[in-house]
Amino acid sequence: MKRELAQIITSQIFLHAAMTGMRLATPLLALQQGYSAMAVGVLLALFSITQVFMAIPAGRFTDRHGLRKPVQISVAIAVVGALAAVLLPVFSVLCFAALATGGAAGFGVIAFQRHVGRMSSDANQLKESFSWLAIGPSVSNFVGPFFAGLLIDHAGAVPADAAGFRAAFVMLAIMPLVAWYWIRNIQEQERAPVHPEQANTRVWDLLKEPLMRRLLLVNWLLSSCWDVHTFVVPVLGHERGFSASVVGTILGSFAVASALIRVILPWIARRLQEYRLLAGAMILAALIFGTYPFFESPLTMGVCSVCLGLVLGVVQPMIMSTLHQITPAHRQGEALGLRFMAVNASSVVMPLIFGAAGAVAGVSAVFWVVGAGVASGSPMAWRLRPKKLH
Repeated sequence: MKRELAQIITSQIFLHAAMTGMRLATPLLALQQGYSAMAVGVLLALFSITQVFMAIPAGRFTDRHGLRKPVQISVAIAVVGALAAVLLPVFSVLCFAALATGGAAGFGVIAFQRHVGRMSSDANQLKESFSWLAIGPSVSNFVGPFFAGLLIDHAGAVPADAAGFRAAFVMLAIMPLVAWYWIRNIQEQERAPVHPEQANTRVWDLLKEPLMRRLLLVNWLLSSCWDVHTFVVPVLGHERGFSASVVGTILGSFAVASALIRVILPWIARRLQEYRLLAGAMILAALIFGTYPFFESPLTMGVCSVCLGLVLGVVQPMIMSTLHQITPAHRQGEALGLRFMAVNASSVVMPLIFGAAGAVAGVSAVFWVVGAGVASGSPMAWRLRPKKLH
């Protein structure tokens, strides 16, 4: 199981890194071409809009087909999107690349998460497996932006010229192919049996469970913290004259911190219950967001980014462990799709709101509003008690 989990994590890193690298490169190129913060908000929203519409069908598809076929489709879509940006790096094509790589990453991660959940035999193994799996996006959040930023600055004749951006897009097109290499021989898990009375259930039936509704709302509030950080840091960096590699390093430091905390998270999770970790993360994230705008140098912004990464790094494994405990085995892919749809519907709308609010009131106001919102949700996380989940 350990070898198979390592292969899945490695594959997830490369597929997700293609999207995270595009999420750094495309807004920087759009800003360089003279587009506004509002336009950048639209561009970033497109990374999530595909996942809103494909999440539930993708979840059902993974329930039927397992791991390899969904990942094959994801790899093909991601490669096409990145190569389109290589051939014609104009704003409309960058929007297409955002749609393609965002949708591919979402489709793939549903398949990875479902497979790992099916591999786990009990609640403790679920927490441990998802803690390790969650390292993948943390690493890819560093690998994609960091190396894309380096190529943008150094692959061309001058920093951030057309050749530099094209080199970054070529690298990001290769990464999904590496992802497929790592999981091409993994054996599929057996399908969960479906009883006749369960055959015609609807996805919205999952929302009849109060814990599911509560879990989705907590997940949405915490994912908004990731969205605002991803949106605001490139905008702040551009305003303050930071280079692409500096912006990539700030975003990358967040990813490294979230990965490091996940390495020790299995040990932490054995001693603290899920609801305590989630509620604590919401309170600490609110405090960090309240102070972040007051730090203006790359070093101090990097420190804030590291602190936020440490706090938010504990969230996803606890959410995923809880979700698999409260969902029937034959509908876990569908539940994952529902979660993806809810989170990414927010990720489509929130950058638009962030862009409008940033243009009107400044980016500091965006930090403070999101911080207040996530703090207000901490009592709901406290009510996700383990005794109700097992």
